[in-house]
Amino acid sequence: MGDDGTTNGDPMSDDPMDGDETMTGESGSDAPRSGKILEGVTVLDLSTFVTGGFCSAMLANQGAEVVKIEQPGYGDAVRHSGPPFIKGESPYYWTLSYGKKSLELDLKNPKAKEALYELVEEADVFIQNFRPGTAERLDVDYDTLTDHNENLIYLAISAFGQTGPWRERSGYDLLIQGMSGIMSVTGEADRQPVKVGLPMTDLITAMWAAFGATTALYRREQTGEGEYIDLGMLEAALPWLTKQAGMVFAGEETKRMGTKDPVLAPYQTFETKDGFINICILNEKLWGELCEALDRPDLPEDERFEMNADRVEHLDELEAEIEATLAEGTTDEWIEVIAEDAGVPAGPVYSVEEALESPQIEARGTITEIDHPELGEVPVIEHPLKFRNAESGFELPPPLLGEHNREVFREHGYSEAEIDRLAELGVFGDLDEDGN
Repeated sequence: MGDDGTTNGDPMSDDPMDGDETMTGESGSDAPRSGKILEGVTVLDLSTFVTGGFCSAMLANQGAEVVKIEQPGYGDAVRHSGPPFIKGESPYYWTLSYGKKSLELDLKNPKAKEALYELVEEADVFIQNFRPGTAERLDVDYDTLTDHNENLIYLAISAFGQTGPWRERSGYDLLIQGMSGIMSVTGEADRQPVKVGLPMTDLITAMWAAFGATTALYRREQTGEGEYIDLGMLEAALPWLTKQAGMVFAGEETKRMGTKDPVLAPYQTFETKDGFINICILNEKLWGELCEALDRPDLPEDERFEMNADRVEHLDELEAEIEATLAEGTTDEWIEVIAEDAGVPAGPVYSVEEALESPQIEARGTITEIDHPELGEVPVIEHPLKFRNAESGFELPPPLLGEHNREVFREHGYSEAEIDRLAELGVFGDLDEDGN
């Protein structure tokens, strides 16, 4: 199963921060820490895969208690997304599930629904990414849940939103990348459209979802009112078109240009003696500094390359001239000359492994480790918000399926006998040999 956005049925400039900081949320300031911003917020997440999962991970990173409600015995489908697997676990699942608790609930069981409604009574945010109509069939729709908690923030994520002629269609990242226009401007001009190499529209939607949840929480602080948020993946992607949308608004045609930019030049990837380098020139000052670093004073004197508009018009000729020079040195050598010495924006094209292990990422403490109940230490990609006066960061590892079945209800005030009774009634699914 590929990256998806919705389920198809039932669930289941200068930096003011200290450059030596390595821990999320730390700063050189002696100001008192105020804890995590979303401490005290409880999130119930019925979503599967990326859109809801990354959203609730963002909320968990800022201190929210996130209870991931999963199909008994199977869980979120992303648990099974792979290979690769590490001792039966998907590292892809980890990246979406840090900081959460896992609760199995068989929502086809009336007793499980009753238990869910009791959790909803004390929840702040509820997330689902079903196709429209599924939540109603499961009795977890907004109207039903607000009978139990009128102040609830209810987030309904779907491929195309809750209205419109496409509302009932299922949707996945690949489809939305195509239908949003993103693929039409991605790839080389003489080849077929290309998907961005990560689940881009899933992640875009997830970020809108987290933004929507936090702004709704802020509004609730002002008004005391809950909120219903209708979020469609297709609409979530369109605001990110920015430059390309602007071209359409101006009556111009957009097209695939590889790494080239439609309005800036040179702003693209170039080949060096041993690899690739990205160079970003946004104004004439930088263009002059690049030419000086390349020891090519002839380029700005050439009328084809004098001003940015001229360079955009003659992109192919410009690329040939610059690559002829860059072929004389390695990527590392040119980075030292262009980026370090001349201060011109340039950088290497890293592999994912190189990106995760770069000295800048190491210095910032972005990749950490966290104790996993079965695997020992597992890697964590920390989220990037570094507050001066508040903390952030993941405290829990990606949970085992049903790991917190008892803990969630214990914290909700249930006695051990009452939790045993829930188990006997099949609220957590079928009992195993140990009666769990």
